[in-house]
Amino acid sequence: MTDPNPVAHRLTELIAKSGPVSVATFMEIALADPDGGYYMTRDPLGAAGDFTTAPEISQMFGELIGLWCADTWQRLGAPDAFALIEFGPGRGTLMADALRAMATVPACRAAARVQLVETSPVLRDAQAAALSGADPTWHDTLPASDGMPTIVIANEFLDALPVRQFVKSGGRWRERLVTTGPAGRFAFILGDDEPDVPEAPRLLEVALDGEILETSPAIASVVGNISARIAADGGVALIIDYGHPHSAVGDTLQAVRRHRPVDPLDAPGTADLTAHVDFARVASTSASTGLRSWGPVTQGAFLAQLGIHARADALRAGADTRQERDIDAALARLIGPAEMGTLFKVLALSEQWIDRLAGFDPGP
Repeated sequence: MTDPNPVAHRLTELIAKSGPVSVATFMEIALADPDGGYYMTRDPLGAAGDFTTAPEISQMFGELIGLWCADTWQRLGAPDAFALIEFGPGRGTLMADALRAMATVPACRAAARVQLVETSPVLRDAQAAALSGADPTWHDTLPASDGMPTIVIANEFLDALPVRQFVKSGGRWRERLVTTGPAGRFAFILGDDEPDVPEAPRLLEVALDGEILETSPAIASVVGNISARIAADGGVALIIDYGHPHSAVGDTLQAVRRHRPVDPLDAPGTADLTAHVDFARVASTSASTGLRSWGPVTQGAFLAQLGIHARADALRAGADTRQERDIDAALARLIGPAEMGTLFKVLALSEQWIDRLAGFDPGP
């Protein structure tokens, strides 16, 4: 008989054998368990899924990212070949739209070597269909260096990496752990480990009892590896995600199922689990490898600088009334302050010698 929830079963067995697990371990198993992990077993995107990302809202998003890549390629000296690496490519929609826009600069499109970092078999199939003419290669982690300059795109990728949580209790930080409670349900308890991040003492002083500090060794590892690659081979990384520009306390762990928030501990493996990205910590991690950071700026400001209003006008010119309404709705959702425009931030990482990047310019 098939286990109705193999993820919950695995977590229950692990806790019974080894004791309570960190929030990070809970997230990692819930999302990536090979037998039932959330991302390993389904296409979570769209109206029939659990959430929608910017590339699925409108072609404008991916097209502008593609034009940004073409502009960045030129700023890198227009190399004959470069690695175009996307982390968490979803259905391949962003990359397909980006490559179509990059084709307006034929030498840039010809130079791009598309590499996708994706572990989900379901989403790899969708990406293969969307990018059938792009000759992509797939990788579980950052591909090994081939000496080419690199442009990295990570849209809504870091938020899905596991976080550890620490609660201020008794004048110190104590790690928040997950155990099994009554009727086999999962529940939070406090352990004894404390956070190993530079800002922990400062935040402890200002935090109220019961407030939470989040850290993500997984994000630090991914950003560190990307930064080391760029420092060695040259290039730029573009990170787009929801989060906060400065390190602060707060419980941002959330779960979404069928476009509605649910209890993060309920039925692991059946809901998307994410946490807000600490962009200050991303920037400081990259700085340790000698890179320069740009931003973060809001997604609304970034897309406006890239010309999203002009692109929307161009699309409206050939649209009927219903399509015009759809374009207007997509534009509002991507850049509106009450939608994705303010909550989502954009951060770029580059070599120190680069003095301008599109979308981060102060203006004429």
